[in-house]
Amino acid sequence: MAFAIPKTSYTGKIKEVVLGKGPKAITVGGETSYPFHLFEGEMPHPPRIAIEVYDTPPDDWSEAALEPYRDVISDPVAWAKKAAAYGADLIALQLVSTDPNGLNTSSDQATETAKKVAAAVDIPVIVNGSGSPEKDAELLRKVAEACDGMNLVIGPVVVENYKQIGAGAIAYKHTVAANSPIDINLAKQLNILLGNLGVPDGQVIVDPTTGGLGYGIEYTYSVMERDRMAALTQQDERLQFPIICDLAKEIWKTKEAKAEDSPLMGNAAKRGILMEAVTAQLLLLAGADLLIMRHPEAIKLVRGMISDLMA
Repeated sequence: MAFAIPKTSYTGKIKEVVLGKGPKAITVGGETSYPFHLFEGEMPHPPRIAIEVYDTPPDDWSEAALEPYRDVISDPVAWAKKAAAYGADLIALQLVSTDPNGLNTSSDQATETAKKVAAAVDIPVIVNGSGSPEKDAELLRKVAEACDGMNLVIGPVVVENYKQIGAGAIAYKHTVAANSPIDINLAKQLNILLGNLGVPDGQVIVDPTTGGLGYGIEYTYSVMERDRMAALTQQDERLQFPIICDLAKEIWKTKEAKAEDSPLMGNAAKRGILMEAVTAQLLLLAGADLLIMRHPEAIKLVRGMISDLMA
């Protein structure tokens, strides 16, 4: 008797979301099965990778992380162009200088930076604030208006500021990255709130918050797995959104990624690259549609995995 592969029955589908404008706009989502289960359903759009760009020179990056961008870290526009040359599907502009506990750059100044970066590249752009709900509410509203119609991804959008940022996304036609603290119920709640506000489903992606390898990746994986189970097998429409994972900063801030070469831990550059690549691969298997990454060599490894699994 021939062996028959047991198959899961799916009743749901992940919504498709278009990011960016013009010929290089991309579509994420659309899956009708668990990640890479191509023997059970469809995965019409491969996962995409964004390369992060900072609006101020980073002062805490390891040498391995700095090396590919050392000549452009003082110029976000040049940095974005270099990231595009490395083959990024998207640019993820991190407006870290706006942090009220850091440089506290004004929202107007940061908005000008975002506008210049978005105009300088022909691929979709993600604009992330510092994570301060109050500051981001002001900042991302201004970014949304200044980049009217460019269909940016703006975030992180949280319960404390979803009304202000969501209204800007509706008015100026951007996609919001709905961020919740690694909890499926809180993720669903925020998606409901955005829907009630009037943000169209085609303008929402989910940011579940990402743990790094050895720093909470198991919990992140579990929550993302439950999200996909509810979306695809339990017809939970408020969880049927593409997932974005902002993982680079979680990896490269760890002591393991920053530690120097040693007989015990090996080559520092290779260690950080592998930590980023392994984390990215785990997140893809959990259901990520969009990854924010940093090192070109880690991205190359992940692209190889995607190619193999999509074949």
